[in-house]
Amino acid sequence: MTKPLRSLSGLLDFDCAARWGSFKLAAQELHKTPAAISLQVKQLEEALGFELFVRHPRHIALTEKGQELAATVRHMLGELNTKVAALQGGDEEKILRISTTHSLAIKWLVPRIPRFTMRHPELDIRIDSSDQLADMNDGSTDIAVRTYDVIPGDPDLLFQDELVAVYSPSLLAPGDTEITLDTLHRYPLLHETTTDTWIRLLRHNNALNGPYHFARSYTNFAVMVQSALAGQGVALVSHAIANEDLSNGALKMVHCARAEYKRGYRIIVGRGKQGMSKITHFCDWLREEADAMRKGFDPC
Repeated sequence: MTKPLRSLSGLLDFDCAARWGSFKLAAQELHKTPAAISLQVKQLEEALGFELFVRHPRHIALTEKGQELAATVRHMLGELNTKVAALQGGDEEKILRISTTHSLAIKWLVPRIPRFTMRHPELDIRIDSSDQLADMNDGSTDIAVRTYDVIPGDPDLLFQDELVAVYSPSLLAPGDTEITLDTLHRYPLLHETTTDTWIRLLRHNNALNGPYHFARSYTNFAVMVQSALAGQGVALVSHAIANEDLSNGALKMVHCARAEYKRGYRIIVGRGKQGMSKITHFCDWLREEADAMRKGFDPC
């Protein structure tokens, strides 16, 4: 029979010891003695009914259950600290918590966010990049930008994406000035999970006659773009994720007709956040950035 956790005492000590992998170093951070930290963790283990650490002569290591609990406690304490900071500030309007995917955060949002900060320096921007969907009802996230299958007429659509074939100029063979559909077979082709999108693009351009060298597979557009930047092949990726590198010339695009792609990004606002000025400001800015990206996109 499971026992309810009747006290939260020891969770802070456990979290700190889990992060440091040491009672001694955790004690230094919390201004306690190592013995006090060890005792708190031991009492927590007794209350839980299972061990959190394996104790070695010179170090400690989390057990499997300890690792799971540590991740949960870290997340819980992060949300608690965020809420406390907001309450201490006395103004929920000053903190903007944004959730989006790793790829969009790294390659699209973060490079642009200084422009929003210059416009609204009063806002404390906090970006949570995770491919796990955020809970938009628990108050921990103000706004999310997520990829989805585009629904025509969706008022929350930020932009519909395009797939583009991109490569680093360093990949070019001697004497070549660009990669074309006719020369594509000379280069490794990087793809996302399966080759289906490449096949669709080649078929749309009447260029299925290979042979093509399908090289590495990825599950993340940002990583695939970085691979293309490193000259490892031609990558078929999201235009949004490759946009900054195309704009600054670090990547070039294979010019061809676009195959249909129904993925895009939509804006999701947390429950009870609609109408807040920080949300309005951020949504307006997001749409401006998306419009500027579309206008700068050469579809040829």
